[in-house]
Amino acid sequence: MPLRMDAALPSIEGGTEWFNSPPMKNDELKGTPVLIHFWAISCGICKESLPEISGWLEKYGSKGLKIVSVHMPRQETDTNIDAVKEAITEYEVKQPCVVDNWHEITDGFENKYVPAFYLFDEEGKMRQFNAGEKAAKLVESAIERVINAYTEKKEGAKA
Repeated sequence: MPLRMDAALPSIEGGTEWFNSPPMKNDELKGTPVLIHFWAISCGICKESLPEISGWLEKYGSKGLKIVSVHMPRQETDTNIDAVKEAITEYEVKQPCVVDNWHEITDGFENKYVPAFYLFDEEGKMRQFNAGEKAAKLVESAIERVINAYTEKKEGAKA
């Protein structure tokens, strides 16, 4: 059964190889909004959206958003680590990216789509899911909503 709203952030531990970061654990994501992004090198839409996602890291990272991209192979050729690394370089991916050749992370999310975006609030509860061609456009407004709520809570705690 796919993740539902308010579902807890599944484990991001595992994967075949990590880029732009040492292997991450869920503990490193606690207390801040998190976007988990699934993509594949065989997906043209995925590759086209990679620079936009790196832009979100620049735009929202200082406001607390953490982004982790999960490369989810859809076919045998997608398991080529060198090809994934080449795409990460070519599309200037800045966020941590894990290659999930054995679908350990993918299965935890019960994800079947690329591109797919799972947005979690600072409590680790899922607040938005979008997949497909227009997913990147749809998820950005949700990112802003979750970031604004996070900022308000943080500022309220300081007062």
